[in-house]
Amino acid sequence: MAVASETLATPLEGSRSIRPVTTAFVVTALCALFIGSMFGPLQAFNYAGINLYPVFAVHSYYEDLTLHGVMNALVFTTFFNCAVLSYFSAQELGETPNRGLLWLGYWTMAIGVVLAAIAIFSGRASVLYTFYPPLKAWWPFYLGAAMLVVGSLIVAAAVVAHWVSWKRRHPGQITPLLTHMSVATWLMWALAAIGISIEVVVFLLPWSLGARSGVDPLLSRTLFWATGHAIVYFWLLPAYISWYALVPHQAGGRLISDTAARISFVLFMLFSIPVGLHHQFEDAGISMAWKMAQMTLTFFVIVPSLLTAFTVGASLETAGRARGGNGWLGWFWRLPWSDASVAAQVLAMLTFIVGGATGIVLASGWLNVMVHNTSFIPGHFHLTVGTAVALTFIGMTFWWLPHLTGKPLFAKPLARASAWLWFFGMIGVGCGLMTQGVVTGVPRRDWISELPHDPFVNGPAMTLTAIGGALLALALISYFVVIAGTLLRPASAAQDRSIPYRTPVIHDGAVVRALDHLLLWACLALVIIAAFYGPVMYHLFTHQILVHGASVTG
Repeated sequence: MAVASETLATPLEGSRSIRPVTTAFVVTALCALFIGSMFGPLQAFNYAGINLYPVFAVHSYYEDLTLHGVMNALVFTTFFNCAVLSYFSAQELGETPNRGLLWLGYWTMAIGVVLAAIAIFSGRASVLYTFYPPLKAWWPFYLGAAMLVVGSLIVAAAVVAHWVSWKRRHPGQITPLLTHMSVATWLMWALAAIGISIEVVVFLLPWSLGARSGVDPLLSRTLFWATGHAIVYFWLLPAYISWYALVPHQAGGRLISDTAARISFVLFMLFSIPVGLHHQFEDAGISMAWKMAQMTLTFFVIVPSLLTAFTVGASLETAGRARGGNGWLGWFWRLPWSDASVAAQVLAMLTFIVGGATGIVLASGWLNVMVHNTSFIPGHFHLTVGTAVALTFIGMTFWWLPHLTGKPLFAKPLARASAWLWFFGMIGVGCGLMTQGVVTGVPRRDWISELPHDPFVNGPAMTLTAIGGALLALALISYFVVIAGTLLRPASAAQDRSIPYRTPVIHDGAVVRALDHLLLWACLALVIIAAFYGPVMYHLFTHQILVHGASVTG
């Protein structure tokens, strides 16, 4: 049995009814991106030895770095993901999810962001987005972080409940692909959020309020990374949803394997969480045996990434060949590069090849030691989250914002230019930072441009980083001109408000039906997490070291 494909040409009632809250999520996400990105080029210039902080800084280098990380890596992505993972499933199922829960999630998150922003702008929360103790922030920062996570979980509850209700009304039917990927992502995030929720609610927030005399830095750091690596996949999987389901259709082709997409998302759910210890290879107090065990699981996560690369690449090849492309790479040049949305997302995929390859380096114990806490880390991070995720989301807004608002995209050539500027800018910043980290050991999170005599001189790499930062500044200006122009335009009845998606043929077999039991896969994921984190956490919780009076604020 197979389910024939059909185009979702017009908004169905399910997604139409949540369009206002979806628009609120998207616009808030873009506001966070704007605020956080203002400080991004300053980071690039810092690593080029150019100190612009006395001119542009709010209070300090570390306050600006905190704003950049929190607003871009945490706030922008979480709000955008809430929009993607609720809207697309509602569109596909054609039924209305609980709008009250979605709005409750939005306002919980929004109030949390305001609280965290007040703490950061006050100069009392310069703890970066990892907020490691013994660095201590003012309590509104931790409360705001907790509310951001809780709000996202409220949205997750709304989407999962919507899916469960649909399954009950459609017994025996396979979950459509967009919904399957969305629910899998939310279940993964619900499991991943356990670590950071315990860290913030049980330890850091009471500590900042004076209810605890101290916290154990190693325990807090381990709880953070129990979430901290999995959150990367929470950022990435909505981009994968677009790569699998939307981009092939936008390019004029089709997804070649619905089953491969489902397999990859289930594998991410199983193996993306109990891998955080590979961020702690240098931390004493945790057995190397457990670090190596989680390092092994980290390599398991490479499998769904490679599966995605093959499936999406082959899907794009079918599109390019359908457009007349021939030969080994002729299909690639035939893709619709004039479409800003397609161009941005394909460029994001290309960048992710470099970012993913360097991730294998960081997952390897002894290679990780060589670049630990050097500028190699933010270089890798900017090629993954800063490009694979952010540039994909940027590309999505080029069709999604007009879809939500009914307003045509403003200045399409400028939109295309912003995608290319972002691509080349991030290549410059990412490769420049990684080169500096490997060749001269330039440290991360350091105000090196303030040093009177820079001992970390690496001329070509610093120049490349500076050029990348300048291009990113131009990309940001171009992109937000497009966004502002679009939002300020009048709505047009002629605006195409269809979703660029065709439901793929579902090959109804034993594998697909097994993959459709997402709640059971989530339970298995919880068992794996308990097996690989349980003994570590038991040891840390029973051997806490309370730190008295060891707090440092920005």
